[in-house]
Amino acid sequence: MPHLIIEHSNNLPIPAQQLVEAVHLATQSTALFDPTTLKTRTQSTDYYKLAEGKIGFVHIHAHLIEGRSEAQKQLLSNALLEVLQTMFDTNWLLSVHPYDLLPSIYRKN
Repeated sequence: MPHLIIEHSNNLPIPAQQLVEAVHLATQSTALFDPTTLKTRTQSTDYYKLAEGKIGFVHIHAHLIEGRSEAQKQLLSNALLEVLQTMFDTNWLLSVHPYDLLPSIYRKN
């Protein structure tokens, strides 16, 4: 854990794999998670409408098992937003949102 889902507009100025690698490494750098449990992937969106002057977006959904403190979630959010800001200019909408997964209902094999 966590599952990092990078939702983005279909006009990335960089290869999606480069974005995956940067987000994955930024998550590792927080030292909040066992690196062997990180999962990072992208989902491209073909149809979207943005505020005037914005050319694209990147939003990271960080799905975490419940139990992290607010400070830990802020650390993760800040690390991920910072890495996005190094990769995209101000014409891009950038956002991050950690979500808690409830261990009582989350399932995996």
